[in-house]
Amino acid sequence: MQTTDVAARASEILDRVEQVIVGKRETLKLILATALAGGHVLLEDFPGLAKTLTARSFAQVLGLTFRRIQFTPDLLPADILGTYIYRRDSGEFILRPGPIFAQIVLADEINRATPKTQSALLEAMQEGQVTLEGETRTLPTPFLVIATQNPIEYEGTFPLPEAQLDRFLVRVAIGYPDKAQEVEILSRRITRRAEETVLAAVTNAEELLKMRAALEDVYVDPDILGYIAEIVERSRRHGALSVGASPRGSLAMLRASRALAAIAGRDFVIPDDVKEVAVPALAHRLVLSPDLWVKQIRAEDIVKELVNLVAVPKVG
Repeated sequence: MQTTDVAARASEILDRVEQVIVGKRETLKLILATALAGGHVLLEDFPGLAKTLTARSFAQVLGLTFRRIQFTPDLLPADILGTYIYRRDSGEFILRPGPIFAQIVLADEINRATPKTQSALLEAMQEGQVTLEGETRTLPTPFLVIATQNPIEYEGTFPLPEAQLDRFLVRVAIGYPDKAQEVEILSRRITRRAEETVLAAVTNAEELLKMRAALEDVYVDPDILGYIAEIVERSRRHGALSVGASPRGSLAMLRASRALAAIAGRDFVIPDDVKEVAVPALAHRLVLSPDLWVKQIRAEDIVKELVNLVAVPKVG
């Protein structure tokens, strides 16, 4: 599959998802880029902004199996991964697979579960497999976790540790619609005469894997690689940060940049691709110095500062 084919199919996918998600194409493009790059998405935003609807819409349009897990303090790892049950008729234990055995898994309000339960996702997200009773089972491909969390409600929550945050390729917010977009949302609800919308599939798992493979043909100039590395390296020396980005952060920028290039129909990465993914791919990997929390300085602001400080390479 050529990058032009990827771009054409990506445009169809985004157009179809936009039938229910109004006015958020840039965010939707980042989510699609993450799916093509083989990563996972953390949606962090206020309640009622269509985080769950976004995940379900992508599953329908991509033609993938979908499971939703509501994270609560009493959720156990077995509720996610599955467990062995005894069959009296056959006298043997058989596996009852958990909801993790789907191609798109929505981890809704992930920070409401205990760290023990949150950690059940680590192997799945990193290795694409789970281990139950000493037996390793491969998850279906493609495999994408879309996790959500509410940034303003902290009572009864367990903040995700840095090791788990690092497993997400990007962290994005959907944001409130403007007035015109909200009117459009209301108008569409009246037109369809139903609460739920079922979207027809545009592609399937086999074609999505071909689109993912096509990213390996997207060229990245050595100067672009240096540009990514300089941004990441400066994060490690920034005075406002106690922990900068690791090489996983630079790899995330590379993967997401190539995906955005392919979605745009290019077989090469440009500096604007890197700029577009810098905040989503890096901000959640940074740890601010404790005294800056009081000053309400955000990691996103520091990434934007780093991007502005690093000279943009001239390629082409």
